[in-house]
Amino acid sequence: MRDLLDRLNGPLHLAVALAGAWLVCSSPWIGMYHRMPEDPDWINVSHVVVGFVALLLGGVYTAGCAQGGRWREYFPWVGGEVAAVGRDVAGLVRGRLPTVEGGGLLPAIEGLLLLALLAAGATGALWFFVQGSDTAVALRDAHIAAARTFAVLMLLHFVGVAVHLLDFMRE
Repeated sequence: MRDLLDRLNGPLHLAVALAGAWLVCSSPWIGMYHRMPEDPDWINVSHVVVGFVALLLGGVYTAGCAQGGRWREYFPWVGGEVAAVGRDVAGLVRGRLPTVEGGGLLPAIEGLLLLALLAAGATGALWFFVQGSDTAVALRDAHIAAARTFAVLMLLHFVGVAVHLLDFMRE
């Protein structure tokens, strides 16, 4: 199973990134509050379908990232190992780029990004299943908070990758 997840890592990362980008970009045009509209347009339907797919892909990708002790890199705080994140933050203040490995800031951002994706997907799926109820409105609010957190972390992840690519090209 580990070999399969390792082989799927790149394609899963790309699929999760594309699905996440679509969900964030389509969200301003969603017309759902208490329930799905009676006659939903393509943007509402695609947001729900891509959201369910992103939840599934995000779960598999997170499992692949967390297996074999690699969870320590993406989720260092779970094991109480936050020193590398602190060193990266201190280095940023001094103008140094954070590391991309070893449980530092950038992998921790990616881990938080995965958790935000799963939280947005789970709250969105739950909202869908209880639509029309009073609980749906509360889940919608939680979904929006998780989705906004996901969008901010995705932007931070993108900036971190872009800065490292530019640094790599300069060397």
